Parts: sequence; C-alpha cells; structure tokens
Amino acid sequence: MGYRILADATVVVHFAFLGYVVFGGFPAWRHPRMIWPHLLAAAWGLAIVVTAVDCPLTVLENWAREQGGQRQLTHGFIDTYFQGVVYPARYTRLLQLLAAGCVLVSWSVPMRRRLEARRAGDPHPGRPHHGHS
Repeated sequence: MGYRILADATVVVHFAFLGYVVFGGFPAWRHPRMIWPHLLAAAWGLAIVVTAVDCPLTVLENWAREQGGQRQLTHGFIDTYFQGVVYPARYTRLLQLLAAGCVLVSWSVPMRRRLEARRAGDPHPGRPHHGHS
C-alpha cells in the first residue's frame, strides 16, 4: 500500500511541477529572483518535450506502481493523464505552443524591468535598495 501512495503522491507532484513550468514565471513579476528557478524548470520541461529523455517523476511513478503491484504507465505522464483525457491528442502541438507562450509572457515583465534597470545604471536590478536618497 505504501508504494501505491508513493505513486499517487508522485502524480500530484508531477501535476504541480507541470503547473509550475507553465505558470511559475508569473510570481517573478513581484519577486524577480524567482525567475531563476523557473528558468531551470522551464528548460527541463522543454528538454522533456523535445528529447526522448525520461522524466525522473515518471520513472519514480512507474517504479512505485510496479512495487505496489500496479501496471506501469504505457506512455509518458502527459500522454497518460492529459492527452485524450483533458484534450484530444490532435491539439497537443497547439497546447505545447500555448504553454510556451505562457512561459514567454511570464518572463516578459521581469526581463523588461531588468533591461530598464540596466539602462538606468542599476548594477543589481531586482534587488531592494538600502542606500540614502
């Protein structure tokens, strides 16, 4: 039973991670330093989509399922839990492009602020200023 709980928990973490990949850049509008972990997560998400590398969360879920006497996923996480369930498979490319667009939009404000700060001569854009005015 413990392995089944681990498999289910992995699914929850996987959903959360996917949400973070798509929407995790928006908190950087308020907290600029949050862009860096999101950049890494988005890069990993992109690598999973464009290469044949297995996501460690899918590997963990499959291992836990096998240990708990359940069938492993026959396809990847997105193919299993999203394609054909949340949306028809024929919309996969469109949804990938929309997700990428969401990531790029989320990065637009922090990057614009960073460029404006550099133009204004701020050597540390996004950091609070503690000097005297």
